[in-house]
Amino acid sequence: MIKALLIDDEPSAVNTLQLMLQRYVPEITTNRATNDPQEGLALINSFQPDLLFLDIQMPVLDGFELLKKVSKFPFQIIFTTAHDQYAIRAIRFSALDYLLKPIDADELRAAFEKYLIRRTEAPANQALYQNLMHNISAGDKKDFKLAVPTIDGTFFYFPDEIVRLEGESNYTRLFFTDKKPLLISRTLKEYEELLADHGFIRVHKSHLVNKKHVVNYKNDGQLVLSDQSKVEVSRRRKEEVIEALKGK
Repeated sequence: MIKALLIDDEPSAVNTLQLMLQRYVPEITTNRATNDPQEGLALINSFQPDLLFLDIQMPVLDGFELLKKVSKFPFQIIFTTAHDQYAIRAIRFSALDYLLKPIDADELRAAFEKYLIRRTEAPANQALYQNLMHNISAGDKKDFKLAVPTIDGTFFYFPDEIVRLEGESNYTRLFFTDKKPLLISRTLKEYEELLADHGFIRVHKSHLVNKKHVVNYKNDGQLVLSDQSKVEVSRRRKEEVIEALKGK
């Protein structure tokens, strides 16, 4: 039995999502809903949901402010939001899920499938949500910490601690300033999108580098990085890379 709680100040949004859950997510056998965030806080304790669908933009008490009042997270959260880019970036940096309104049925189902995979990871959830609170409170995306989930647990890094990333099929290997590399089950393209605003540049189909760690661009088309590693720059990206490194 999977219990879901829906918190959204818009009655029409709650009604629509409840209908979609009935149709597309039959595994959820019980759900409760409220348009009042304060009531939602009480329901978190009394109803004890397995999965929380939480709207971000609500008057009086928004979704993130509500979470700051929650001490434990034995449940998982799928955020629902309109186009709040700062919030979305903070959520993605924290390796958490969100759905853009109006919610798409396929995306709803995909988010639920991810929930099924992660639902046994309660200790990790706590750390992820604490990191989200850090990112939301940071005030500037440069102070975000990136959640890096691995088979050995989830680790958190400031972007400046990452020297480079190397794509390996559907996996990415991250190289750090003073820690061992980590292999992550996410594509290089996903990290390219996440880190584009943090000074990372795609220099090759398999390589993403932090330009703060670029020491030298050699005549043979290689970048030398602060950890003394060398990364090939593809010919078609050469001009773009040189332009991105200007003024460094």
